Amino acid sequence: MSQHRKILIVDDEPDMRIFLSVLSKTNGYIPFVARNGSEGMKQIKEICPDLIFLDIMMPGEGGIRMYQSIRTDADLCLTPIIMLSAVKKGTFLHYLAMLNSQLETNIPEPDRYLEKPPEPEVILQTIRSVLNET
Repeated sequence: MSQHRKILIVDDEPDMRIFLSVLSKTNGYIPFVARNGSEGMKQIKEICPDLIFLDIMMPGEGGIRMYQSIRTDADLCLTPIIMLSAVKKGTFLHYLAMLNSQLETNIPEPDRYLEKPPEPEVILQTIRSVLNET
């Protein structure tokens, strides 16, 4: 079922991009990579991914800004996102709550949140779950 499902990996760490790309490709997905939020936003519009892996802490346009841009864009807001970060989930959710307190429309939580370093089997289970392949 995973054939031809596109996964966009947005992470500034080359090792993490390679790890997620190889894991995705060897399990039948088509990986695309971006080094930061601005590259990621360009790729989203070009490839229309079925799923996005998004790191939070990146130089330049970081993951939180990219997440907000996706979730507030009518064409992109339903794209599943798995946040993958060294930032603890509770810290991210607290930041999101603070951000939402300043906005008219709340930004929802990501579809899943994984803390680095992730186990390969956990990543695959999460992908399958988010894409309803289980």
